[in-house]
Amino acid sequence: LILFGENAYLQTPLTFDRHTVDRMLQESAIGLAGERTAIGDAIGLGVKELQHDRRGNKVLVLLTDGANTAGAVPPVEAARLAAKGVTIYTIGIGADEMTVHSFFGDRRIDPSADLDEKALGAIAGATGGRYFRARDTAQLEKIYGVIDRLQPVVRERQTFRPQRSLYYWPLGAAA
Repeated sequence: LILFGENAYLQTPLTFDRHTVDRMLQESAIGLAGERTAIGDAIGLGVKELQHDRRGNKVLVLLTDGANTAGAVPPVEAARLAAKGVTIYTIGIGADEMTVHSFFGDRRIDPSADLDEKALGAIAGATGGRYFRARDTAQLEKIYGVIDRLQPVVRERQTFRPQRSLYYWPLGAAA
C-alpha cells in the first residue's frame, strides 16, 4: 500500500495479510501525503518494492482521482521504466457529476474534472496493463474482480496446526 501526494510513502510493505492492509488504509487520512499528486514517484516506489520479490507476476494497481501535479518523475516515464517486468493496471475513480446542496440552492459539479484519463491509459498501455474507470463502489468491485481474473495470485497454501502434547494423559492412566 503506497500513499502518494506531494511525495510517495510506503504505508504497508508487500504482504498477503489483507486485514492489516485494510486497517492501514482505514487509518490513512486524505491529504496526509500532501495536496498535490506525485503519480510517477508512486510508480517508482512500487517498482522498487517489487524488485525484491522473486515470485510470480509483478503487478501494480494505481488508483487515483486526479492528474500528476508533483513529483520528480513523469508518470509515463516511470511506467516505461516499470515495463521491464511490472504490469500496471490504472483505475480512475470519481463520479461524472454530483449535485451539491448549499444555502444558495443545488448546483452540479464534476468531481472527476482533474482526472487525466489519457495519461492513465498511457501508463497502463506502456506496461501491458489496462485502464479502468470506476464511477462508484460497485464498478470498483467489478474492476478488482477483472484484475483478479487477469492476474491470479498463486501461492502455497499455509496451514497451521496447533501442537499440544497430550501424551501425559495415557501415561498418567498407565502409571
